[in-house]
Amino acid sequence: MADPRQSAIEDLRSLLTIEELDTDLYRGASSAEGPGRVFGGQVVAQALAAAARSMAEGKPAHSLHAYFMRAGDTTRPIIYRVLRDFDGGSFANRRVVAMQGGVPILNLAASFHRPEQGFAHAAAMPQVAPPEACPDLADALAAAGHPMPPFLLERLAAFDVRPGPPSPIGTGTSDGRGMPSQFLWFRLARPTETDATMARVVLAYASDFALLATAMLPHSVSLFTPGLQVASLDHAVWFHATPKPDDWLLYCMDSPWSGHARGFTRGAIFDRSGTMVASVAQEGLCRVMDRAQD
Repeated sequence: MADPRQSAIEDLRSLLTIEELDTDLYRGASSAEGPGRVFGGQVVAQALAAAARSMAEGKPAHSLHAYFMRAGDTTRPIIYRVLRDFDGGSFANRRVVAMQGGVPILNLAASFHRPEQGFAHAAAMPQVAPPEACPDLADALAAAGHPMPPFLLERLAAFDVRPGPPSPIGTGTSDGRGMPSQFLWFRLARPTETDATMARVVLAYASDFALLATAMLPHSVSLFTPGLQVASLDHAVWFHATPKPDDWLLYCMDSPWSGHARGFTRGAIFDRSGTMVASVAQEGLCRVMDRAQD
């Protein structure tokens, strides 16, 4: 009998493996979520994959910065055009424009760096409950009275995701005395061989999990509030090390500010040994429609 989690991982790998159409022109497959808006992590990850295809060996991505302009359509493929802005001895830069229907839906800039030695320090991994002590996301949502939405089931099918107690993703509250924060553990659901490029692409995909929900924790809304409109506006990732996406990774998120129908969030991703593998920042739209101003 086929293993559905292994099949989901193979589907994710296919989704994130872009097709070359011409020099610096690529096509990313449409997702299997059904009609709706493309997951931002998918567009960022496919754009990073396109940028990496134009790079020579030996310069992995160390950062990306993306702006979302239009909602993508899940039923259509996405075209990615890569612009080779700079190739130096140590660094290289690429710009990527993601297109659907002849208009851009995302602009991404990525920087690549030849590995070298230098000054080194890193924040320590927070002391949190290990993944074995955290509930499965679907179970945590069900216990809170929120069955997993079908689109989220499809989006996370390749992953084990375990939000930290006491609350599932995006349903906790802040007492107002500290910065709103949450954490989750995640990994690919089965052991999977990935090279350094695909490991970063998978991490870019996962880096959009739950991040914006952190900005809503102090307020009287959750991801399940009727009329809530949320969307990523921009997204940045800095890769500090090559992650192992099939081993547990800790995603610690906080939100130092929200206002003007926008929320700003930050994330730090650690491997199980405590090594910081990536930093993330995002601003997104957070609007309850009946409160919105024209």
